[in-house]
Amino acid sequence: MQLTGAEIVIECLKEQGVDTVFGYPGGAILNVYDALYKHSDEITHILTSHEQGASHAADGYARATGKVGVCFATSGPGATNLVTGIATAYMDSIPIVAITCNVGVSLLGKDSFQEIDIAGVTMPITKHNYIVKDVSKLADTIRKAFEIARTGRPGPVLIDIPKDVTANVCEYEKTVINTEKVINNPIAEAEVDAAVAMMKKAKKPFIFVGGGAVLSGASESLVEFAHKMDAPVTDSLMGKGAFPGTDDLYTGMLGMHGTKPSNFGVSKCDLLVVIGARFSDRVTGNASKFASKAKIIQIDIDPAEIDKNIMTDASITGDVDEVLKRINAKLEQQDHSEWKQTINDYKEKYPLTYHQGVLTGPAVIEEIYKQTEGDAVISTEVGQHQMWAAQFYKYTKPRTLLTSGGLGTMGYGLGASLGAKMGVPEKTVVNIAGDGCFRMNMNEIATAARYNIPIIQVVINNHVLGMVRQWQTLFYGQRYSATVLNDAVDFVKLAEAMGAVGMRATTLDEFKAAFSEALTLGRPVVIDCQIDSDEKVWPMVAPGAAISEAFSEEDLKEE
Repeated sequence: MQLTGAEIVIECLKEQGVDTVFGYPGGAILNVYDALYKHSDEITHILTSHEQGASHAADGYARATGKVGVCFATSGPGATNLVTGIATAYMDSIPIVAITCNVGVSLLGKDSFQEIDIAGVTMPITKHNYIVKDVSKLADTIRKAFEIARTGRPGPVLIDIPKDVTANVCEYEKTVINTEKVINNPIAEAEVDAAVAMMKKAKKPFIFVGGGAVLSGASESLVEFAHKMDAPVTDSLMGKGAFPGTDDLYTGMLGMHGTKPSNFGVSKCDLLVVIGARFSDRVTGNASKFASKAKIIQIDIDPAEIDKNIMTDASITGDVDEVLKRINAKLEQQDHSEWKQTINDYKEKYPLTYHQGVLTGPAVIEEIYKQTEGDAVISTEVGQHQMWAAQFYKYTKPRTLLTSGGLGTMGYGLGASLGAKMGVPEKTVVNIAGDGCFRMNMNEIATAARYNIPIIQVVINNHVLGMVRQWQTLFYGQRYSATVLNDAVDFVKLAEAMGAVGMRATTLDEFKAAFSEALTLGRPVVIDCQIDSDEKVWPMVAPGAAISEAFSEEDLKEE
């Protein structure tokens, strides 16, 4: 049948099973929005307050559901406002398709009104991108974009469509798309055999889990492998929930704000099995001293990650879930009771602690965990609250912590929470923010209120840029340059002005009552939690130090 380019865009989204799009219209993309209007019963459109919110919402939707997230923006500033969200998704390997429209083909390259070379701008932060100048190539391009976004190592893809292409007409034929996971990269059996041989020889093994285990849906295989290997398990921020945080083998997060049992254990192990993790500098600390006593096996779908940051002794390139299934079939039950006891002694000696009897970030997180029974989807912004959310909420399932790990994007979490709630409406969705981060994109509370998306926004409000201030306290002689936010902004009034419910808590009992009420309201709620400006995240590894040199507040006092 003959369709316009705009109608082809919508039909192709339907082919992919897209049910929700986040975006913001403008002149160049008007034809697409006009076509979308006729299909509003099939595809829900969420008009965000800002295009950045749309890109983060598409990302949050993708992380929570495992499907490809979709966002729309118009040309020029509409398109450039997506850039931070696209980069966030790129750094964390999240599958989104961003569709932008541009000035007409004849106007490209002439500095036309609201023209930008968005394909050029986003080239370093997309898995692939396209500018479609011929309507007859549009459908196949969209299909290819979705395939690229979701297969192999996932990531964002951008499609830019000149306005006249959205108006031009060509023949469209519907295609049935298989959106199920397809394994198309062969796994070398010799690599599996070599890794299994090393595993059998290990006396003190440790397992380190990254975001790849979440993305590949490897949780079941991972739990089987960990118990077969009889080895303690640590994770990165992105790996949270792939291995249950309540399992006896779990030791907490690794790295700069990782637990001492994890940091000390990895520093003393003789074999480190790294599953879907890329050895971020926040995990390794001083790379030359990282796991220096261990042989290292790295399992990753992306061959570019092997030996990129840390040299390995063996590696397996392939889908993490498939690789673990192969290993599980070949590995006999191991017994490392003595080594596990050493790690359990660390766990008893170095538990995560915080100041009791007052309202603190960790106390807030533990209360959220208690009241949601560990079954919520938690999104976060970036900073101290993010680390507390990683440390004190026990994630037992994948896709339940949505956070910007690679790019560290302040302002990410609120948009992501909207996307998550649209994707998994049956789940309680809580965004945890600091006051600095909340200011970045708090306009999306208006979006939540407009559509009555009942997310709970918890602001851990210390009236400072908490993590930057923590560094200034510890490493910059307490010179608090541009990090104090003591002003007259009232988040409760702001929430109410945008149509949400606003609450304030200054004690733990007040927070317990406020959060309990928020769970029952079925409306977007903002809870402003007033905590002390000098609360810090512990333990910590100083920049340039080895992770074995992690120190706590008690260690500082002893010095």
